[in-house]
Amino acid sequence: MSDDLKATPLLAEHQALGGRLVPFAGYRMPVQYAGVVKEHHAVRQAAGLFDVSHMGELRLRGPEAQAVVDSLVTNFVGKLPVGRAKYTAAVNEGGTILDDLIVYRTGEEEMLVVCNASNLEKMSAHFAAHASGRCDFEDESEDTALIALQGPAAVAIARDAGFSEEALGLKPFGLASFELAGAKVTAARTGYTGEDGFEIFCANAHAAPIWRLLMERGAAHGIAPAGLGARDTLRLEACLCLYGNDIDETTNPFEAGLGWVVKLDRGDFVGREALQRIEAEGVRRKLVGFEMTDRGIARHGYPIVDDAGETIGEVTSGSPGPTVGKNVGLGYVPLALAAEGTPLSIEIRGKRVGAAVVRTPFYKRP
Repeated sequence: MSDDLKATPLLAEHQALGGRLVPFAGYRMPVQYAGVVKEHHAVRQAAGLFDVSHMGELRLRGPEAQAVVDSLVTNFVGKLPVGRAKYTAAVNEGGTILDDLIVYRTGEEEMLVVCNASNLEKMSAHFAAHASGRCDFEDESEDTALIALQGPAAVAIARDAGFSEEALGLKPFGLASFELAGAKVTAARTGYTGEDGFEIFCANAHAAPIWRLLMERGAAHGIAPAGLGARDTLRLEACLCLYGNDIDETTNPFEAGLGWVVKLDRGDFVGREALQRIEAEGVRRKLVGFEMTDRGIARHGYPIVDDAGETIGEVTSGSPGPTVGKNVGLGYVPLALAAEGTPLSIEIRGKRVGAAVVRTPFYKRP
């Protein structure tokens, strides 16, 4: 593994737990511990603990901070209350996706934008440029740890670990700051697994003690450390887009099924004109979910073909779904082939394997 890779403040914890480390977004990250399927089931049935400290954290402060953020994202965050967060996207002038984001209003004149690790340099420069002369901007990514506690036992574990009553009572996309293990933390009721849970922000120096506290208090509840492998199968079952696979700068929100985070009936924002045009003209393709009807696993990059063997699309994400018990995937197909029940073929090592468009998400928690 390259010596150029960064380490999160939890590297020693992963090594002590036997995590298998791989390069990811410039970091050494655990892909699995006991195994992807075991970790997946632990999150669905009890709880899993993820290190997501590689994600980017961008802070904007000042009277215009909220307006600056609102001018750069597709969803409306101009009146987002303090203590609330919203999922959104940032697009370029052509209306294609720079990144998908969660925007948090952390104070009266303070906003926090969490971006994907692979897009940190791009998004940091983008927000910094638009903040210049209007509000203070700080890229806090290198100094901030982020731990995700996910699963049906997450609230019970959080209570046993000493979360504040305010934090325990948060609604989805709410956030609260409090002291935990002697450290100031901010917990948000957000996640990327399709399960209930929290994402916990803290300074790097406090990450390991908080991780150990959650593992210790979670033991009685069946907690397991979980790596990137399980994170991917969990988010795929829940049909949560992965930047670089399902969305990127060649895709727009409408064809990716993210039209619900585009609010065109408000003030101007970067890419609004292009998105208005795209909405008016309609899309020619759509991101659909499919399940394999023949034996085979669709993987990212595999061609989606028609009856004549002509390529009509490409698999963007695919894997076995441990909870749903089927091999599932996502991919872009022409609009005429996007209806539920439409048969498809996936080309796997030169052979056409049957699949069918199905309703998504593949999994929705009870």
